[in-house]
Amino acid sequence: MKKTLTIVVIALLITACNSKQKETKEEIQTEPMETTKELSKKEKASALLTSLETGDKTPISYINPNKYIQHNLAVGDGLAGFGEVMKNAPEGGFKAKVVRSFEDGNYAFTHTIYDFFGPKVGFDILRFEDGKIVEHWDNLAELTPANPSGHTQTDGSTEIKDLDKTEVNKTLVNAFVNTILVNGEFDKMANYFDGDNYIQHNSMIGDGLSGLGKALEEMAKNGVTMVYDKVHKVLGEGNFVLVVSEGKFAGQHTSFYDLFRVENDKIAEHWDIIETIAPEDTWKNTNGKFNF
Repeated sequence: MKKTLTIVVIALLITACNSKQKETKEEIQTEPMETTKELSKKEKASALLTSLETGDKTPISYINPNKYIQHNLAVGDGLAGFGEVMKNAPEGGFKAKVVRSFEDGNYAFTHTIYDFFGPKVGFDILRFEDGKIVEHWDNLAELTPANPSGHTQTDGSTEIKDLDKTEVNKTLVNAFVNTILVNGEFDKMANYFDGDNYIQHNSMIGDGLSGLGKALEEMAKNGVTMVYDKVHKVLGEGNFVLVVSEGKFAGQHTSFYDLFRVENDKIAEHWDIIETIAPEDTWKNTNGKFNF
């Protein structure tokens, strides 16, 4: 919605000067016309998620009511599925705090702290057509204590910069995930980092490549495997890149959402959410987790 344009005209100011009573006429000054800008995709996405807590009905209008494809497998398709979730809100309602929001082409993606049937953290991806939200994907996990280096799942850098390097950074991160995590070429890992300078937000892993090494050793001791089979989507804005991948964790079909911050052409910081994919017979829609 746009406000009616207003023009404020400042009247002529007439000032008396000494006993000659000269009148000095100042120029008419017109203030800039005040307009309400169309919200960006990431602003609309953030407003919609925040409305889960505030109950604001306006962001619902950002969704195309005739085409809303839902990829959260626990939620029914379309606006009806969204409405069903809201109808079943617990006493006191939901909570939603968007920590980071980004956009890339027709997509917006966010990093959010929820109280959504229990404390959670999530990544949400929304696709737009003609300014309206038409599709939604997400990955959710339980909120956990700080990791061995004292970092939480959501703290850390939020400043978006290097917008001119978005595509370069997406290429770098995509290469890292495919080379290291999918293909297992661990001897090339050092190519993507500035020594041991690497901030980690995974709740089980400490900072640096050394922290990652220790975590992988512990997983191996306990017989826990983490396998990335395929990258499905890479989105980015400036120095932040989100990668959506499919694989297995501890033998279970899993969705991996990894957010990376790039600095000086190296991966500098990492957040992730790992979600086990429920059995197909429990799905409330048939749109699939990875159909982009």
